[in-house]
Amino acid sequence: MNKAEQAFLPKHKSTINFLNFAADFPTDYQKFLSSRMHRYFLHFSYDGGAYHGWQIQPNNVTVQELMTERMSRLFGPDFSLTGAGRTDAGVHASQMVAHFDVAQPIADVKAMLDKLNSLFPADISVSDLYEVRSDAHARFDAVSRRYQYHFCLKKNPYKRQYSARLYSCPDVEAMNQAAAALFDYIDFTSFSKLHTDVKTNNCRIMEAHWQVQDDELIFTIKADRFLRNMVRAIVGTMLEVGRHKISLDDFRRIIESKDRCAAGTSAPPQGLFLTEVEYPENIKI
Repeated sequence: MNKAEQAFLPKHKSTINFLNFAADFPTDYQKFLSSRMHRYFLHFSYDGGAYHGWQIQPNNVTVQELMTERMSRLFGPDFSLTGAGRTDAGVHASQMVAHFDVAQPIADVKAMLDKLNSLFPADISVSDLYEVRSDAHARFDAVSRRYQYHFCLKKNPYKRQYSARLYSCPDVEAMNQAAAALFDYIDFTSFSKLHTDVKTNNCRIMEAHWQVQDDELIFTIKADRFLRNMVRAIVGTMLEVGRHKISLDDFRRIIESKDRCAAGTSAPPQGLFLTEVEYPENIKI
């Protein structure tokens, strides 16, 4: 125990005072240690094709697992990395954010970014690193996330791993009407993977629209939070609207049913990108 830690311990004058201190010690001491650490936000992107998603899980290679292992070579065996959310197997991220704690401030951010990029494989790239408040959290302090889903409207060998193939263009106007209907709801149970551990299936939609761009059909959606598999389930169900297999009223009834079995098949993972995570401006130091 160093001098700073010794100074944290009070001089107790009675057994009662000591017992009261001991009861609060684990929480207070952790807060004390936390206040002495430096927390950083790391921005990065990855090609999800080779990974079983972001989050660490047994017997599968994930982005979080690989990044944590490589960064622990620099920061020690107790290093941990907490992401802004999770992406499913095969899903990509053009911007993901994670936080980590270190005992000493990072003096040269650019040199650290270069060092991290040299440690990571070609399908993971870091782009930004900055210190934040000690209580800032990459997941819980995010105010919004934005995803894009890409369909390719003609055969393109260079896009086959980053889009799903459509052999004819669906009715985009009808799909945009379905996208507009999302703003009328907050409970998206019908588009959530079953048996998840979340407390609520409520999400606030901030943006949702389809657009044709060159040889691609792109869906953009932004919300305060997303459920597991939510975007791919929405895309798959909207595609049925665009193919006139279901009506706009049917789409609304699917949402209102709160039944995943009523919704369409999830779109393939390779077309989905996490493109942005937003935070309050005052999160940086």
